[in-house]
Amino acid sequence: MTASRMAVVFAGLMGTAGVALAAPSAHQPDATRLASASSMLLFHASAVIAAALLTAHGFAQGGFGLAATWGFVAGAGLFAGDLVLRQYAGHSLFPMAAPTGGTLLILSWLALALAAAWPRKT
Repeated sequence: MTASRMAVVFAGLMGTAGVALAAPSAHQPDATRLASASSMLLFHASAVIAAALLTAHGFAQGGFGLAATWGFVAGAGLFAGDLVLRQYAGHSLFPMAAPTGGTLLILSWLALALAAAWPRKT
């Protein structure tokens, strides 16, 4: 399985989890963490697909493009996973998990911008 295909599989799982978290966030009292986790997963599922396809089709430079793609997966997973665990288990995934995920997402957006600006080797 190619890296792009695997990334799209992860994007599908992220989208699934994002929609699944939207329901309890709408119906459970004090579930703002779940709403944030849902939004982060849904938004970045689309970013994963876009980054993977842009990289696979040569619109984004390979190294930075792949870093952005997998950074979106890892960052959204850390961020959302930490919020969900705090909501249901009452404790964090590990200290600074959500901020680490958020920082990784910021760096991934920067990597995607660099991947698009970086000239391809011909």
